[in-house]
Amino acid sequence: MVRPSPSGLLIASCSNDHSVKVWDLNKKDCKTDLREHDNVVECIEWAPNETSAENIHKAAGLDPKTKSGPFLVSGSRDKLIKFWDVTSGLCLFTLIGHDNWVRQIRFHPKGRYLLTSSDDKTLRTWHIENRRNHKTLNAHDHFVPSIDIHRTCGHCATGSVDTTIKIWDCR
Repeated sequence: MVRPSPSGLLIASCSNDHSVKVWDLNKKDCKTDLREHDNVVECIEWAPNETSAENIHKAAGLDPKTKSGPFLVSGSRDKLIKFWDVTSGLCLFTLIGHDNWVRQIRFHPKGRYLLTSSDDKTLRTWHIENRRNHKTLNAHDHFVPSIDIHRTCGHCATGSVDTTIKIWDCR
């Protein structure tokens, strides 16, 4: 998977070699190589706005006055979700709770929650500031490799290997 940063200056990629790399588009080289997952990294997502960055600061115990970020989140076959400070290259904290591969990550538009899907057939919402699972939905009868959320109306869609798509209210 490849994701451009909100600023458009960086691109993140994840890989079978258990890494997440952040590429500087101006210099055309690897800025950061993030390696704390124990298995294939399936998905990545940039923190999209100031509200999400503020909640990550609080969750990580960072002083909001310090220079940090941009922030990136990764999900892996090791069942973990990691929050990264791209500038320092440090893993800030890890969310634990999925029972199988983490396949997709999306931030709720208001920046307070993270949504994840997994091969454990669930859709989970995580309260970022508290670093806890907020809600778990047994979403499908099979793996859930795909989620996305509408940026204004708060509806989330999940796609599953069971050949169904479901729409969820995530307001």
